[in-house]
Formats: sequence, structure tokens, C-alpha cells
Amino acid sequence: MLELADINSFYGKAHVLNNLSFQVARGQVVALLGRNGAGKTTTMKSIMQLVQPKSGQVTFQGQNITGWPAHRVAKLGLGYVPEERRIFTDLTVLENLEVGRQAPRDGTVTWTQDMLFDLFPNLAERRGNRGKALSGGEQQMLTIARTLMGNPSFVLLDEPSEGIAPVIVEQMARVIQQLKAEGLTVLLSEQNLHFARAVADCAVIIEGGSQKFVGTLAELNAQPEIRDAYLSV
Repeated sequence: MLELADINSFYGKAHVLNNLSFQVARGQVVALLGRNGAGKTTTMKSIMQLVQPKSGQVTFQGQNITGWPAHRVAKLGLGYVPEERRIFTDLTVLENLEVGRQAPRDGTVTWTQDMLFDLFPNLAERRGNRGKALSGGEQQMLTIARTLMGNPSFVLLDEPSEGIAPVIVEQMARVIQQLKAEGLTVLLSEQNLHFARAVADCAVIIEGGSQKFVGTLAELNAQPEIRDAYLSV
């Protein structure tokens, strides 16, 4: 469904992604793992074309999307949840969701507010609250919920468990499992291997912008030397 082939991305003169290649099949949850600074966020932005690769190719559903404007990429059904939790702090939860609403899309779930409140009970309780009154974890949930209002077929989650309370991390894991059950494909970037094990089918490990491992979580668990080399603090 998504393929990166020999992607090289830069920030100015800094060469961040080095011939990065991997695939995500339809219906999979894939964890993009690596330490801080490994290139995970740049990978997400390169897929969305917010950072346009200098060379290589990003293919989504058989289309080469390299060099496309980011809004055109999103219209294909790619939903991006950045790490920064970009919500409208002066709008209520309900108003934030309405901002994300898009027309139904063939072949994927059409999300309603009621479906999202079932998925995120915390937001249901606070539907009339402004964004700035929410906790960090609730803001993260709202960012995901607003993205789902766009009815994506593929969701990119950048560090969804970062900086939120353990009880919210557990809820986030259940949400990702539910997204998979609804037929969505998910790529999530993570440093938290425990969280990745709870939700992902496969893992891609990057270090210095290069791919160091691709395989199932079971295969990764069987190679502690890989984990120790690229994921240990």
C-alpha cells in the first residue's frame, strides 16, 4: 500500500534520510523505531511531502506521490498525526472535530462524532470543553480523532505515546488495535518498544536515517543484539 524506495531527505545541508526503503502492506500496523534523532519524524514528513525528498520515490496505492503538494497527498487518504498535538486551543472538542470533517471516501470507514466518542470516551465527557482545558493525553486523542474525521485509509502517528500518562498510553494502544480492526493501515513512530509490541505487526528500525532492521516483532524479540544496538538508551 505504501512503499519508500531509496529516500534521501535533507534539512538544508543536513542529510537526514539515507537511501531509506521499506513497505507497509494494507491492513498492517507497522512501528517505525529508533532513538531520538534517528530520522523518524523526517520519515513521516517525507511520506506526507512536508519534507520533499531530494531523491528516491514514495508510492501510495500504486501512485508515485513524490513531489506532490501535501494537501494533495492527504486527499488520497493519508492522515498525519504530528507529535506536536496541533489542536485549536480556543475551539471546543466538537468544533475541533468539525474542522477535520471530510466527505466519505470509497473503501474506508466514514467516521462520525458518535463513533469517535465511543473510541475516545474521555473526549465524549469533555465534548464542550475548549482544547486548552484538555490534558496532554486528551489533546493527543483529539488530534487523532480530528484526523479520523477526514476518513483516511492510512494513518501516520508520530510518537503517539510520548509524554502522556501510562493510563492514556494503554487507551492509545486499544485505539490503534481498533483502527486495525476497522481496516485502517497504521504507521507509527515510537521509541517505546513495549508500546510497539502491544500494537504492531512489524517493525522498521532506523538509525542515522538508514534502515537497520525490517521484520516482525517476534523476529525482533529473537534478536536482542539488534534491540540493544539501536534501541537501548
